[in-house]
Amino acid sequence: MKQAENEMLTRVGRGTPAGELLRRYWHPVLAVGELTQERPIKQITILGEKLVVFRVPLAPGEKEPRYGLVGEHCQHRRASLFWGKLDCEGIRCPYHGWKYDLEGNCLETPPEPKEWAYKNEIKQPAYPVKKLGGLLFAYMGPAPAPELPRWDCLVREDGKRWITKESTLECNWLQPMENSVDPSHLYWLHGESAYLGRGNRQYEEKHEFFHFDWGIMKRRISPAFEPGDPPLVDEHPLLFPSMLRLVTLADRGKKDGRHRHAIQYRVPVDDTHTQVYRVNFVPSPTDRTPEDADVPWEYRPLKDEEGNYYLDIVSAQDAMAWETQGAITDRTLEHLGHGDIGIVMFRRMLREQIEIVQKGGDPFGVIRDPAKNKIIHIEVYNDTIGLPKGAYQPVELQKAS
Repeated sequence: MKQAENEMLTRVGRGTPAGELLRRYWHPVLAVGELTQERPIKQITILGEKLVVFRVPLAPGEKEPRYGLVGEHCQHRRASLFWGKLDCEGIRCPYHGWKYDLEGNCLETPPEPKEWAYKNEIKQPAYPVKKLGGLLFAYMGPAPAPELPRWDCLVREDGKRWITKESTLECNWLQPMENSVDPSHLYWLHGESAYLGRGNRQYEEKHEFFHFDWGIMKRRISPAFEPGDPPLVDEHPLLFPSMLRLVTLADRGKKDGRHRHAIQYRVPVDDTHTQVYRVNFVPSPTDRTPEDADVPWEYRPLKDEEGNYYLDIVSAQDAMAWETQGAITDRTLEHLGHGDIGIVMFRRMLREQIEIVQKGGDPFGVIRDPAKNKIIHIEVYNDTIGLPKGAYQPVELQKAS
């Protein structure tokens, strides 16, 4: 790969090719539970922009909280709104009291004359926020915003859902996403700790990749554990542009018929950092989680205080492999092989969708029709953990059949 192409696919700031592509999609910015009554404002960086996300107090008659996402620094003298004051209308700068609503309109400039019309021309950067599945999502692209995709793990109610937020990765977003279409790493990097368990003493996998409605599906075909049995197939996808849909055992090492379905969001913080949120969902005949519930969330560090990776954790093993490539992998030095077909497909897809955005079109997977967004069911299966093809179905699909 030439350096210019590496720059095109990795840089995420406003005005960059990949940055403009990524701004056409909704991205999680926080777990809902991270905003509390005691701490209703948090600083974040996403796609290279420094912002504050906040929950405004309820107005009279309101029952559901509203959320805002605006540029961190006040338009007046650039003080941080992280230290600002909230009311039901919006956020007030702590320095001189300038006040902004959730759309970034300047409502008040207290030190100035009341007839001062200049405030009507002032606009704080602001982005729409939606709550779904225990996460707060933001859209940072041009209006009108598309539909927020209602993936099965986010909106299924027949089970238990929770959020895992991992410590921030010190690498570019493309490194974890290329890993999503690199199935051969499972045997070598995770073989002693993932469900594979090195039951196959030799590496004998075969891999297939194909495009589908929402990204790239990967299929891993492994020899059976017993001679004469059919091969074991694991099929799950990369959801374009920055998600991985997967399924594992509900409890590590315990094959009891329960499975944990998950979506991993790899959110570009800036050019050299990535934040991973994982939405976990375990179907259950007894548990119920409404899609708008404030579900539990947990924080998972991937390193100890001295910077050593917790290499008994699969995601920390991944982090080691991604971060040690460098903050941004120098792809001019790589040597790709047959095992990297999925990566080649993904890079080609990125280039194609960047070109579509540059020509003013909607990129792949953007949803405009609410009728096509009731629930997006992704069929995943994994023979190795006892989830055969067709076994995973939401309740509404089971009733329909």
